[in-house]
Amino acid sequence: MVKIRLTRIGRHKDPFFRIVAADSHYARDGRIIEQIGYFDPAQGVENAVINEELAIKWLNAGAVPSDTVKAMFARKGINAKYAESKKAAK
Repeated sequence: MVKIRLTRIGRHKDPFFRIVAADSHYARDGRIIEQIGYFDPAQGVENAVINEELAIKWLNAGAVPSDTVKAMFARKGINAKYAESKKAAK
């Protein structure tokens, strides 16, 4: 099962995260399938960089976002665009 989740990079006590599509059986910082964006908690969710096309592609493919990523997608408006794309496909 593919999950869209955060993988931690950055130094000790200075976190930085990549938003990735990864197999749920691999470790948090392990092998990934594709990088979708990145997020610096010091700058806030508003400044997170997310490739919307890749995010919607993975959501359409059945990837399940983690709770944190789902909240980020909601704040960025990606969930609404994904819902519209599903309506348009019907």
